[in-house]
Amino acid sequence: MSSIEIKEVKTKKELKQFIQFYYDLYRDSEYAVPYLYMDEMDTLRKDKNPSFECCEAAYYMAFKDGKMVGRVAAIINHRANENWNRKCVRFGWFDFVDDIEVSETLLKTVEEWGLAKGMNEITGPLGFTDMDREGMLIEGFEEQSTMYVNYNYPYYKEHMERMAGFAKDNDYMEYKVRVPDEPPYKYGKLADMISQRYNLKVHKFTRKELIEGGMGRKVFEIVNETYSHLYNYSHMSDKQIDGYVNNYIKIADLNLVSSVFDENTGEMVAIGVTFPSFTKALQHTRDGRMLPMGWWELLKVLKWHKTDTVDLLLIGVLPEYRKKGANSLIFNDLIKQFVKYGFKWAEAMPQMEDNKAVQSEWQYLESRQHRRHRCYTKKL
Repeated sequence: MSSIEIKEVKTKKELKQFIQFYYDLYRDSEYAVPYLYMDEMDTLRKDKNPSFECCEAAYYMAFKDGKMVGRVAAIINHRANENWNRKCVRFGWFDFVDDIEVSETLLKTVEEWGLAKGMNEITGPLGFTDMDREGMLIEGFEEQSTMYVNYNYPYYKEHMERMAGFAKDNDYMEYKVRVPDEPPYKYGKLADMISQRYNLKVHKFTRKELIEGGMGRKVFEIVNETYSHLYNYSHMSDKQIDGYVNNYIKIADLNLVSSVFDENTGEMVAIGVTFPSFTKALQHTRDGRMLPMGWWELLKVLKWHKTDTVDLLLIGVLPEYRKKGANSLIFNDLIKQFVKYGFKWAEAMPQMEDNKAVQSEWQYLESRQHRRHRCYTKKL
């Protein structure tokens, strides 16, 4: 008989306990980043996260001898399942002490929940949508993490390899890129040539254009079209897009957002969204909380760019403009802004390992692949 007690999260107090477990488990890690607490709460609350219009979820905590020793979220994204013709239950927010009985029991709980709802496979770590953190860290344990990716101890990977039936489903690679003193000549020359040949121009948004003019929504419509073919992608609805506009676009430094317009049609065809890194600021907070002084640490980064690193969050180019090289205009413009702000490093967000086109972007820059995340899958 298992010595592990599983408890489903039913109350707000229990949800707080579920969220707090990560901060307690990684409090002494110099590489983990305490995720922003209010973001975790809003993502997991059914009355706050618009993803619940296409998802359902249950959260479980594991206890041993009365002490919390693990957690996991069980998620079904019905829109993604329909799109990819799968019957998949996802596991996410998967954290545990180094005890194989704990990790196995947690995933077994997700499997049983999924089976009861007609699912025939389990995959993860995944969130509700692709805007959530994805994959388990399997390389780069001694690399500084970011608020946008999962960090976990090396024993997580060892546990997954010991569990029967689980196999690799997909890998994501991440790169750390040195910001050059000026845009590489290759980028500048290519950007000028493409601009003239195809009548493409870089456009810097005003806040009014993004919020009142609807361009903020257009940014994520481009993301929908650009990412639609990628692993397990879940198309964002209007309600979800509105949420991302409010949470990200409204507070973005617009110098760090670049778009490309086709002047022949007047349409936006490419977008790049970057943010100064909040990693060190979050490490100075109390468990990712804004109070008492967390807000000040984050404000120093957002307003005065008190960091040497910039995070490349979204780069999207419409399919018909990829071969035209519209991405070069994005990078040429953004690098100029990075140099102006004094950034020394850029963190490229996860890219699928077979996405050679994206990885080739770094060939003109000094870069290294420093982290790898993996999604695992198992037939039920």
